[in-house]
Amino acid sequence: MNKAGYSGKPKNSLGEPIDDIPAALRDTPDVTRKTKLQPIVLLLGGVTIFVLLAIISGFLFSLTTPKKTVESQPSPVSSVPIPTPTNSPNNIDSVLGHLAYPEAPVSELVPITADGRIRMRKNAAARYQAMVQAARSAGVILVPISGFRAVKEQEQLFFTIGAQRNQTPAQRAALSAPPGHSEHHTGYAVDIGDGAAPATNLQVTFENTRAFQWLKANAARFGFELSFGQDNQQGVSYEPWHWRFVGDRDSLETFYKARNIKPAKIAQ
Repeated sequence: MNKAGYSGKPKNSLGEPIDDIPAALRDTPDVTRKTKLQPIVLLLGGVTIFVLLAIISGFLFSLTTPKKTVESQPSPVSSVPIPTPTNSPNNIDSVLGHLAYPEAPVSELVPITADGRIRMRKNAAARYQAMVQAARSAGVILVPISGFRAVKEQEQLFFTIGAQRNQTPAQRAALSAPPGHSEHHTGYAVDIGDGAAPATNLQVTFENTRAFQWLKANAARFGFELSFGQDNQQGVSYEPWHWRFVGDRDSLETFYKARNIKPAKIAQ
């Protein structure tokens, strides 16, 4: 039986009610939860500091690093091997003393004979015809023997005739250029004979004809020059009948660009 005014909670000696939670538990802080939180806080703090340091370092690096210019950029390394210079004079492409020449476009060729068999480039053909007329006016008959020659024709001329004459390539090259290395491929070269002395055609004795003497004195006026004179620097045999046109820009570059030929000395 409950008496009036009894609250049901025990009282201490001072008459104050006693708490249900024991004093030991009531006074001890929550050590377990704080212990669990400390590593997490430390981890998050460390990550935050690391990120901030990384951002600051990157910013400082971008300010202090010099910017690359076109001049300072390293050139790309090529995997293509660098060709070594040849042993030919002036380090130019040559075979047995003969230089390489491109084949003239068919559209650039015109006949210089009535039957159309012998052809040259347009400018060279026009100047050759003018030279022939001038020579005829002086009583000299210039006869074309050979003009433009395709690479295939030169191949037959070099190898077939060389085999017939039992000549080595080096021996043959003294008389005829290897295919791809003949001035006749350009359409600017012409072999000339004397109409009054056909027996001297393609012979060194052509130098004794009136035609050769006239050419030596007058060919330059029409843009022609002797290709292989005596003791020429290419080592090709003397060919007084073989002349080439150098009277326009393309022909001049074709024969002179890679030769490093110095100007001739003229007596004052």
